[in-house]
Amino acid sequence: MNAIKILLIEDNEGDILLTLEAFEEGKIFNTIEVIRDGESAIDYLEKRNDHIRASRPDLILLDVNLPKKNGHEVLKYVKQTEHLKSIPVIMLTTSSSQSDINSAYSNYANCYITKPVEVEEFIEAVSKIEDFWINIVQLPTYKQ
Repeated sequence: MNAIKILLIEDNEGDILLTLEAFEEGKIFNTIEVIRDGESAIDYLEKRNDHIRASRPDLILLDVNLPKKNGHEVLKYVKQTEHLKSIPVIMLTTSSSQSDINSAYSNYANCYITKPVEVEEFIEAVSKIEDFWINIVQLPTYKQ
């Protein structure tokens, strides 16, 4: 399988490290870019400010609770922007609130995953994300 570019939008340092560790354990080399707030995430996707040389991700892992702009605002922006809306967005968050889940799907999230609390379960969940979205699913192609 081909490696893909993943944009991880997460502000919790522990969750960032666990996610990166889980992807490192996978058999496929993926490029993972980490952005720590919603405003910077939109700048990254639009190649603005400090992110002029950013490349388009094949997949976005998005937390709900982010500084500056929350995950719902980022998701809504992505799915309402013509050149971004085909990027699959996985909500990967600690929130199990039904209103967060409903809001994510109302704004066209591709899936919603509540982060497991236990480290081993968290790593296993991220490994399953990698397996499904890299080994099973066919992602859209685009022109740079």
